[in-house]
Amino acid sequence: MMRKMNVAIIGATGAVGTQMIKLLESSSLPLGTVKLLASKRSAGKQLSFKGESKTIEELVPESFEGVDLALFSAGGGISAKFAPEAVKRGAIVVDNTSHFRMDPEVPLVVPEVNPEALRSHKGIIANPNCSTIQMMVALEPIRQAFGLKRVIVSTYQAVSGAGNQAMEELRQQTRDYLADKPVDQWQTEILPCGGDEKHYPLAFNALPQIDVFAEAGYTYEEWKMINETKKIMEDETIKVSATCVRIPVMSGHSESVYIETEKAASVAEIQALIANAPGAILEDDPSQQIYPQAINSVGRKETFVGRIRKDPDEETGIHLWVVSDNLLKGAAWNSLQIAETMYEMGLFE
Repeated sequence: MMRKMNVAIIGATGAVGTQMIKLLESSSLPLGTVKLLASKRSAGKQLSFKGESKTIEELVPESFEGVDLALFSAGGGISAKFAPEAVKRGAIVVDNTSHFRMDPEVPLVVPEVNPEALRSHKGIIANPNCSTIQMMVALEPIRQAFGLKRVIVSTYQAVSGAGNQAMEELRQQTRDYLADKPVDQWQTEILPCGGDEKHYPLAFNALPQIDVFAEAGYTYEEWKMINETKKIMEDETIKVSATCVRIPVMSGHSESVYIETEKAASVAEIQALIANAPGAILEDDPSQQIYPQAINSVGRKETFVGRIRKDPDEETGIHLWVVSDNLLKGAAWNSLQIAETMYEMGLFE
């Protein structure tokens, strides 16, 4: 049996970092020391872990001395600077940012889909985009059984994916709306994207922009879904297109996914695949109005799939509705699940 593992959480005070702390409390990993790391601004603050108060430490290269596992969720710039420092000191890094995802030397992993990719790691494993993760859980069993030619996805993404400040901005906008405050007087400093020039209200609205715009009129979020899907499935021939939309939901991403398979499949066959797929839960009974809802996914590790139906005009076309907690399966849980899978595979030894 392996010795106890020393774990560091980088970005411990963020929306994902706080979820990582909660999940680590009940993890199957044999824990030794647990370090909570953040910026100098947050250093010295106290957070609870297993009922005990732990002091947040400032993130510096020396923080990783003696660390076996480093869970990063503090922004791409931080990962770019400190992940190599962690690896240099013997830690295995699971990075929740986009920085390493498309690096050909870095595995991009959803444990239910491509766990064997973990064997090729060189110290860093990338956690996919939150929306990509839940879509992969739903589509992989279908791909294995019937093949996959095309994916067209429209997302309905929760504000928690943009961080704690964006969540608070939505709360304030909601209060302003309920107080009949004119829209042009609402606080709009972050959404749809903190890095872009213009900002718009999200409360009682839908914003078809997540991240800044890139080539061909797609945002970086949309290109992430396109490129990550092909990398995870190891198939550049799959046609993928995405439209990513932020909606005024606190947590839980929803997706409308249209696929075309290589072989025609019935609704019953797809339902059976989802019902037996690891990490997926089938919620699909239109006669009883049963289908996945974002509000019911919060706090759950699974991906929920429903509204499965044949396209009326395309023989191999299937529509699905896919929902998951973006802070858990879309981020913190998938990261820790990667680490637990690596431990089960003996990759920490």
